Amino acid sequence: MAQDSASTTPDSPGTPESAVRDIADVAAVEVITTAAVHLMSAAAVKCGLSPDTDGARGADYLDLDEARKLITALAALVTASAPDIGNQHARSLRDGLRSLQLAFREASPFPDAPGEGPGERFTGSVV
Repeated sequence: MAQDSASTTPDSPGTPESAVRDIADVAAVEVITTAAVHLMSAAAVKCGLSPDTDGARGADYLDLDEARKLITALAALVTASAPDIGNQHARSLRDGLRSLQLAFREASPFPDAPGEGPGERFTGSVV
């Protein structure tokens, strides 16, 4: 019976063993900030903030329901991890989060009450 090539060549790029070794070399602060940046980018697109292109306007991607979920997840991540990642990293993440919360409020036809916007249960009101 043939063996899986991934199990016989653990040093090959793309194998489960190399993925574990690669992630083991990444500091937790980098994993957290990378996840936060992905959430920020997705939330910005869903808030209609992506740049206009020849094929579509940024506003065409507006989806406030999706944006709310992403911003809330980002707020939870930033708030929970801030004590561990240090002020230098947390400050820039908080600034980006606040900008997204304000952009969401501006894009919403019926803005939430202060303290009720996406992620505000973790961050407090942004207005």
